Amino acid sequence: MAETLNLDKPRSARRPAARRSNFELYSWLFMRISGLLLVVLVLGHLFIMNILDGGVHRINFAFVAGRWSSPFWQFWDLAMLWLAMIHGGNGLRTIIDDYARRDSTRFWLKMVLYVAVVVIVLLGTLVIFTFDPNIPAD
Repeated sequence: MAETLNLDKPRSARRPAARRSNFELYSWLFMRISGLLLVVLVLGHLFIMNILDGGVHRINFAFVAGRWSSPFWQFWDLAMLWLAMIHGGNGLRTIIDDYARRDSTRFWLKMVLYVAVVVIVLLGTLVIFTFDPNIPAD
């Protein structure tokens, strides 16, 4: 006489399925587009800073002051900052969702991530737009 085994579904979800939205689709699309833009921005930045502008040894306060006096370079650096932080934050959010087992752990890790991304983006933006090249020497 064959004994029947009662097995749970081995690949069943641990948590209930979330409501349907297109957030993950937009997140996936953002990662691809921002990744391409970051490649152009970062490689352009490295090429200009290291090859055309004479190398890293030229970078000092006066160099940054001269560079950020142009709205073009302010926008370039701002775009790199925003795209890199949001791209990286989105990637870490995905990693947290994949590897954090408990809902409370997942929640607090994401809160720390979101606060860190917002603070760095705000501070970086503030520095780029309020940079004063005429700081008097003490």
